[in-house]
Amino acid sequence: MRRQLIISTIAFTFAVTALAVEPGEQLTDPALEARARALSSELRCLVCQNQSIDDSNAPLAKDLRVLVREQIAAGKTDADVMSFVVARYGEFVLLRPRFNWATALLWLAPLLLLVATAAALFTRARAPRAMEASPLSPAEQKKLDALLRAKD
Repeated sequence: MRRQLIISTIAFTFAVTALAVEPGEQLTDPALEARARALSSELRCLVCQNQSIDDSNAPLAKDLRVLVREQIAAGKTDADVMSFVVARYGEFVLLRPRFNWATALLWLAPLLLLVATAAALFTRARAPRAMEASPLSPAEQKKLDALLRAKD
């Protein structure tokens, strides 16, 4: 039973990905189709949001795949196609956003987190250790006993 579940899950995962680009969408020229697939893998499905349009079965993803192929068939460069799609749908359509002032924190956050963690570990390592408790001198012990008796 467990083996069937694992096999079914794997088969379903590959079946969903395999059905994303339909044969009717593909370009006849293999070089142009390869460019289209490369560009499609860089664009986010606006419905699924965590998949590229190349992997998604959503109708909007299909429309975007067709749009990319139309632009490529019209002789546009990869940069022109990406600029066209970004101008039409916004920067969010890119799976890997461009580095600019608006996305600087997104790109630099892992580095900042790493530096902050290293600084915290360094500071903690350099902090003085808690002093070990030394036995009380006879005078201190006498004073403590007097304080404890006074409290009772």
